[in-house]
Amino acid sequence: MQITIDINGLRLYGRHGVSDQERSVGNMFEVNASLLYPADEAVLTDRLESTLNYAEAIETIKHEMDVPSRLLEHVAGRIRKALIERFPLISGGMIQLNKLNPPCGVEIGSTGVTIKW
Repeated sequence: MQITIDINGLRLYGRHGVSDQERSVGNMFEVNASLLYPADEAVLTDRLESTLNYAEAIETIKHEMDVPSRLLEHVAGRIRKALIERFPLISGGMIQLNKLNPPCGVEIGSTGVTIKW
């Protein structure tokens, strides 16, 4: 049996972008993650050690968001890799990373990337 651990609307400050100003000034980002994880033991035992601890997953995401990058694709890929290294039983998932105030010169809600595996 599998479950999906969802982290929705995690808002973090980061210094990601192509321009020097974006990496200097920074921006607000929103991260959404859905992570497939085996649920058999957690369903039976009601023990935190039996599942993916979302608080630890959030710390892993925060750590990767602290590393400046030019491309959101790179950041999302690093988040994916770090989560899988921390929680090797993850069997698939999705990472969505949105830049909330992109420097596009138009009124826009956000821009972003989504990695699915």
